Amino acid sequence: MTDLPRIPLAGVIGHPVAHSRSPALHGFWLRRYGLKGHYVPLDIAPADFESALRMLPRMGFVGVNVTLPHKENLLRIADIVTDRAALIGAANTVIFRKDGKIHADNTDGLGFIANLRQNAPDWRPAEGPAAVLGAGGAARAVVAALLEVGVPEVRIANRTRLRAEAFRKDFGARVVVHDWTQAGAMLEGAATVINTTSLGMTGKADFTVPLDALQRGALATDIVYTPLKTQFLIEAEERGARVVDGLGMLLHQAVPGFERWFGHKPVVDDETRRVVLSA
Repeated sequence: MTDLPRIPLAGVIGHPVAHSRSPALHGFWLRRYGLKGHYVPLDIAPADFESALRMLPRMGFVGVNVTLPHKENLLRIADIVTDRAALIGAANTVIFRKDGKIHADNTDGLGFIANLRQNAPDWRPAEGPAAVLGAGGAARAVVAALLEVGVPEVRIANRTRLRAEAFRKDFGARVVVHDWTQAGAMLEGAATVINTTSLGMTGKADFTVPLDALQRGALATDIVYTPLKTQFLIEAEERGARVVDGLGMLLHQAVPGFERWFGHKPVVDDETRRVVLSA
């Protein structure tokens, strides 16, 4: 009997992971392009993460996405880490290579920029400073991406200033740190404003940063997509800013992994958004 080729498997590892919309997204793309493959949620506790990750290739997995709380630990385990994942200090996409090596990358920044380019096509990174609220892991990916596409200055404010100071140390002189109490004033003259905090997210504290200094015509975006139109985006739009919601970042960050695992580059469009929103 002739050996049949293995059907490629991929998935998302998290703890918890039941809330993830990635299975709906990748499942839709597999159906849309008529590709053989499966994408499944994998709830794996931190203590089991490394052993599970090393077992997956033997089970037919070609790669996985990795989400909280494993994104930093992945860098310690991976055999190959891309420069951008090392700079950000976290990875979200794994490719299991044919030689057995675990290759880790971070596509969050790519997803962030692709979302802006798709939904605000007239956005010009070099037009002026960007102001970033928050200094968590997602903010690191955002800041690295902004600097890479030519934003002249990135202002950052975080409730714990020490975390923001680490950005200047890691990313260099184009990063300017502001006190959290001055986060509202930091928006003056900013061409791009990004909320990377959980403020305004469903079930989290309200967004309370004053937006009085936000200039008309600035681009405002939130990396949160629950709700799709956050308090920050609603108020920014009322003040004349162009707004882009955070769902596109989730969709676009998934593209490189899907292409590597299943051999086809998927398109992010309105139907993709509808499928993931209804998941």
